[in-house]
Amino acid sequence: QVQLVESGGGSVQAGGSLRLSCTASGDNYLFYRAWFRQPPGKEREGVAAINTGLGGAYYDDSVKGRFTISRDNAKKTVYLQMNNLKPEDSAMYYCAAASSLRDSWWLPQTFGYWGQGTQVTVSS
Repeated sequence: QVQLVESGGGSVQAGGSLRLSCTASGDNYLFYRAWFRQPPGKEREGVAAINTGLGGAYYDDSVKGRFTISRDNAKKTVYLQMNNLKPEDSAMYYCAAASSLRDSWWLPQTFGYWGQGTQVTVSS
């Protein structure tokens, strides 16, 4: 059984930084890992994704240059380093995993496994 456990959320002021972590257990073939976020009252949206084998990364335009997704395959952990945070980055952040990309990485339906979420709040 696959489990994804996130950590690292919190409250920061605008311009600050946070690092989210997501550790997987139960499956050695989760080659695609991603971070999504969902502000209150809005749909879940893709933030970044990574191919854990080749290391290729994908980003939403709103976070390019500020967020970095990375992985430690030995620990089955994916990180999201978030710098220069803005109030509009406030949301519940979820990590997701899939063995392959059968659809666009930014679509929630592409991923079959999800973490429980960690809250990020950025104050102005």
